[in-house]
Amino acid sequence: MTTLVLGATGATGKLVVEQLIQQHEHVRLIVRAAENLPANIRQHEQVTITCASVLDLTEQQLTELVQGCDAVISCLGHNMTIKGMFGHPRRLVTDAIKRVCQVIQKLKPTKPVKLILMNTTGNQNKAAGEKVSIAHTLVVTLLRLLLPPHVDNEQAAAYLQNEVTSNSNYIEWVVVRPDSLTNRDQTTPYDVYPSPVRDAIFNSGETSRINVAHFMIELITQPELWKKWKGNLPVIYNR
Repeated sequence: MTTLVLGATGATGKLVVEQLIQQHEHVRLIVRAAENLPANIRQHEQVTITCASVLDLTEQQLTELVQGCDAVISCLGHNMTIKGMFGHPRRLVTDAIKRVCQVIQKLKPTKPVKLILMNTTGNQNKAAGEKVSIAHTLVVTLLRLLLPPHVDNEQAAAYLQNEVTSNSNYIEWVVVRPDSLTNRDQTTPYDVYPSPVRDAIFNSGETSRINVAHFMIELITQPELWKKWKGNLPVIYNR
């Protein structure tokens, strides 16, 4: 199996790549700077690295990277700096997901490519009837105004929900929503739910990045688990 990973230099993306390597999978990476990857990833024979922004690649270049991939995992996110949050590209995640999906649809693979988008519990899945308090709604409204990355996350998930469903012959997707992200050295037991069981703002839980990576790798390698969650926005919490 070959997996294309976006956002591999991020804290969760690195863990995804390491776990794919442990599973003896072939990995393709699109990163802006290879030096931001650990040496064990840069030098691994199972890893192919392309140094570029996914938004700057030509359609032909992106097509060559996507072609032959069984899965795409996006851990893309904005750097938590002034430039990263308010500079361009404002729609990094959304535009990257759109480009990858459009390329997959043009390639018309013989079996659907599994696409996983790492998102956030702050993204309310209204299509599933999720309800939040008035106070929660007010805070999210402020986040949309003050923090462009939040809107980007919402729009990326909305694109998959609203635009990709009709193309399910070529793409199947899961949007993974962790709660407050933490760092741990090893995977621990975790639980996955169709919708949040806690308020993401006023009663947030905890999700370690390594558990998020583990769940995403399980999704693309375990057919029954994929069948359970495809087309959904599961929420993951540390137990």
